[in-house]
Parts: sequence; structure tokens; C-alpha cells
Amino acid sequence: MSPGGARTAAPSDAASLTTPIASLARTTRRRFHLRLWLFLAAVIVITVAVLWFTAAAGHALPVDPKMPDPTDPTAPTDPVEPSVGGGGLTVDINGPDGSPSSAIVTLVGITLLSVAPALLLMMTSFTKIFVVLAMTRNALALPSIPPNQVLAGLALFLSLFIMAPVLTDINSLAVAPYLDGTMTFTDALAAASAPLQHFMMGNTREEDLALMTRAAGQENPASPDDVELFTLIPAFMISELRAAFIIGFVIFIPFLVIDIVVSASLMSMGMMMLPPVMISLPFKILLFVLVDGWSLIITSLIGSYQI
Repeated sequence: MSPGGARTAAPSDAASLTTPIASLARTTRRRFHLRLWLFLAAVIVITVAVLWFTAAAGHALPVDPKMPDPTDPTAPTDPVEPSVGGGGLTVDINGPDGSPSSAIVTLVGITLLSVAPALLLMMTSFTKIFVVLAMTRNALALPSIPPNQVLAGLALFLSLFIMAPVLTDINSLAVAPYLDGTMTFTDALAAASAPLQHFMMGNTREEDLALMTRAAGQENPASPDDVELFTLIPAFMISELRAAFIIGFVIFIPFLVIDIVVSASLMSMGMMMLPPVMISLPFKILLFVLVDGWSLIITSLIGSYQI
């Protein structure tokens, strides 16, 4: 017993506790070393077996004594000199019967679709018709009625109606012979441009054509057939815009009179705070409907072209 009354463990008890732990640690180390040696032995056995099977498979294929000896490679031949005027790379765009191949027709169609908006704006009546319809809408004080999609669709179909004879001539003179194989692409392009050139020449002022000819630094053409498309197209567009503004000015006059009358009436009655547009808009629409304005404008547009 200690002086404080607590009992202390004897040395024999501590030794009896550490003996099982030490024996357990030795047993664990023996098992670990045994498993490690077994793993190494298994790896060595598997490696030897793989090497033995590989060597056996290599020696299992006997050499056939009747196999012929390898032949010597043939000597390369000298290059042949190309004949003068022949050979080279040639691209044939026509089919076996002389007509263009389907790939070329598809390529031409995609190209025309990509440049169709520019051709529609520059070489047809679309520009003047659309400008006149837009100015009519502004004269009625309706900035968004009808919408641009409706005006563009109406202008497109009116352009197709006006250009129908020209498109028919292009189809009969250029497109059909080219697809039949009786005309080359270059000749078809020249034949197709002739009806368009005739249409634009008939609707272009001489003053605008002379302006573009002087701007290009060229001499005056001797005949209409000598006019180049590079000067005819911008001259045609200038003439179309001028004619569209003239028609728009004529359309604005009656609606302007209505605005003046309504404004004067409101001022005489002292109603200066009331916007004149609110009063004049119904009268403009009524006048446009009574005179059948759309029919008059479309008839004037169609009659202004010489086909």
C-alpha cells in the first residue's frame, strides 16, 4: 500500500500484460512475410509459364521448305514526256449528252439565290413600286400600317407581274437552250442579259444614262446595244427613284390639302391643343377609300413601264 492508500501494481503484473501483445505482433509479422513470399513465388511462376508458352508457340510453326525464293523488285520506268498541246487538267461541266450536269445546275441555282436580292433591287421594278407604296403609307399618316412585310410582298408580286414578259424571254432564249445542252454557259449568260438590257433601256432617261457614262469616263455609245450593264444599271436605278418621288409628290398633294383645311378649322375654333392628325386621319382614309386609291396607284405603276 502507498502512503495515500492507493494500491500500486507489482512488476510481475506489467510483464504479464506485455507478453501477449508482443507474441501477437510477432505472429502478425510472420504472416505478412509468409504472404509476401507466396505472392512473389506466384508472380515468378506466372512469368515463367508465359515465357514458356510464347517460346513453344514460336517453335510450333515449321518453315515450309517448298516456299519459293523472294523475287527481286522491278526497276522503275522512266516518266513519259507529255505531248505538246495535250494532257493537263480539264474540267467538263456538261454531262454525257451535252447537257449540264446536275451538280453544275445546283451550283448555278445556289449562286442565283445568293445574288437574287441584289438583282431584284437593281434590275427590276421592285424599287420604284416599294418606294411609292411606302410614300403612300406616310401620306396617310400611318407609319406602320400596312407593315413593311405586306408592302414588300405586294411590290414583289407586282414586279413579277410586270417582269413576266422579260422572264419568259430569258427562259426561252437562255435557260432552256442551256439546260438542253445546245448553248454554252457564256452564250446563255449573254442571251439572258439581252432582255433585261432592253427592259432597262426602255425605262431609263437619257440624262441619267449620260450622267453615268460621263462619270465612268466613257464615250457616248453609238447605239442602245453598245451600252454596258455597269453604266446602265445605276442609271436605271436613278431613273426609278426619280419616277417614284414624282408619283409620291402627286399622292401627297390631296392629303396635304386635308391637313391644311383641318388645321385652319381647328385654329378658327380655338382648339389649338388638339392634334390635327387625329382629326385629319379619318378624312384621309375616307378619301383614299372613296377614290379607290390602291387601284389607282397600282394601275399607274403598271402603266409607267414600257415592256
